[in-house]
Amino acid sequence: MKRVLLVEDDFEIVHLLQIHLKDLGCEVLTETKGNSGLKRAMYENHDLIILDVMLPEMDGIEVCKRIRANNITSPIMMVTARSEEIDKVLGLEVGADDYLTKPFSIREFIARVKAIFRRQQMDNIAYESTSQQKMQFDELFIDTEMRKVLLQGEKIELSPKEFELLVLLSSSPGKSYDRTQLLNMIWGYDFHGYAHTVNSHINRLRSKIEPDMGKPKFILTTWGVGYKFNEELVRR
Repeated sequence: MKRVLLVEDDFEIVHLLQIHLKDLGCEVLTETKGNSGLKRAMYENHDLIILDVMLPEMDGIEVCKRIRANNITSPIMMVTARSEEIDKVLGLEVGADDYLTKPFSIREFIARVKAIFRRQQMDNIAYESTSQQKMQFDELFIDTEMRKVLLQGEKIELSPKEFELLVLLSSSPGKSYDRTQLLNMIWGYDFHGYAHTVNSHINRLRSKIEPDMGKPKFILTTWGVGYKFNEELVRR
């Protein structure tokens, strides 16, 4: 059974989403305030966290930011009544995996939730279909089957998107990807204005695996293009 944390202060929406999430076989846990939602996200395991942007005490953007800062890797779907582009960009930049704007149809909501669960199930299958289940670059070890990353033997907690970025780049050392390509391949968003989403995730990924953020060793910037994995590292 999938565990879903729903952080929403509109009781009608909570009731409606609870019904449909339970129909999908989910256990639904609810909170109505940002602070309590964050606390629950930090101390419990969830297969999906649904966050309203406009929450009492702490808004959803800040909750999402703190969740990711605490290395919690559960997929996050942001939900908001506001339609400004900046809200969507901010949500994605701080680590949300998907974004839904109110009013939305229940059919669309269910489709998004199912897509997130499906990606979770298919990730390992997709990685297992490659011949690169385990990769070692100096002190960095990547196990795509187990979705595990070690740095000098210590486990590194990555969000789903951070892990997908690392696997994509490290699977083809030296190959440069521009931000639009990375958006399409990792997020599936094929439009302008979201390049900062890639930059933000790359920066967070670097902060976790790079010994020196000022002089990256693993993920390099290809000036005028985008990013690549360092081809000079010996793979074992």
